[in-house]
Amino acid sequence: MARKFLYAFAVLIMLTVAGGFALNAFPTLFMRMTMVPGGGVDALPPPASYDDAKMWLARPDKPGNPALWTPAGYKPGARPQAAVFFIHPTSYLVRTHWNAPLDDAEANTRAAIFLRGQASAFNAIGAVWAPRYRQAAFGAFLTSQADAQKALDFAYRDVAAAFDAFVRQAGDRPIILAGHSQGALHLTRLLREKIAGTPLAKRIVAAYVVGWPVSRIADLPKMGLPECTRADQAGCILSWQSFAEPADPSLILDTFDASTGFTGAPRKGSAMICTNPLTGTPDATAPATANLGTLLPSSDLSTADIATGLVGARCAGRGLLMIGAPPAMGGFVLPGNNYHVYDYSLFWANVRADAARRLAAFEVKP
Repeated sequence: MARKFLYAFAVLIMLTVAGGFALNAFPTLFMRMTMVPGGGVDALPPPASYDDAKMWLARPDKPGNPALWTPAGYKPGARPQAAVFFIHPTSYLVRTHWNAPLDDAEANTRAAIFLRGQASAFNAIGAVWAPRYRQAAFGAFLTSQADAQKALDFAYRDVAAAFDAFVRQAGDRPIILAGHSQGALHLTRLLREKIAGTPLAKRIVAAYVVGWPVSRIADLPKMGLPECTRADQAGCILSWQSFAEPADPSLILDTFDASTGFTGAPRKGSAMICTNPLTGTPDATAPATANLGTLLPSSDLSTADIATGLVGARCAGRGLLMIGAPPAMGGFVLPGNNYHVYDYSLFWANVRADAARRLAAFEVKP
């Protein structure tokens, strides 16, 4: 069922970045013809050792670490106290393979851009690790073929191996987990399989499951950590999905309602976790004056300026984050006023402050 969520996002993305009569009239057929990989999934061998720095896009000892980027007025922490494991979203957009080769230059360049705009929010208090992984191709989310699930399973196998190496390398430092879109999907599985019911759960400062729906009743009970209900709470999960108004989230909600949660219960009609990143609390409303800084990206997303007080936010309905009138963020806003691509950028400085606040709370726990 996980594929269906990314299928919904994929439809929106393709309607945004592609045009023409064929796509408008037959979007599903068109996308499957042009984006779904042909043939079967290659049986991938186990990943190479993640003890090798080459297997990481970002690692504290890696030169040119994109997660160390900051906008003007900000600097990475000189002595980060936490260790951050960040899983980047889909950056492999061709149909050559079901899973991205680790050395694909375009996919790695896009992933580095995501790290600059997303993972960088954590570099004040955390040393960031972000693995290369053989992510499922964009087209894997456009089909119900069994090969698509195999591709996701192979991608997760890499993520799990990277996480095991990360835990060894991070020592006994507090841990922050974060991801976006496909990365957040893999994070939900990591929480269930590597965190829930294990001693590691006590080391988690917070898990940022951003750009991915999490049902409070059908998913959360199996994820090993509670929802964050206070701004100064540690050991909990945050999640949000950003929409400007008027919003049309019907594609996301219809797909969500047709699926089954991690508990085996249907997600239909259930509320989703909605953390307001401006307050760090659920189901909250905050004005634009509470926004400490939004990243305004350049046209190629390779860099950004910071702007304060640009957008407010309020949780509405079943758990969508509404940001008011559409801000000018660039050309990657999805139909329905879906600001999925900018889930971190809209609230970059607040996410940075949130992580610091939760780390401080973690450090004073008995």
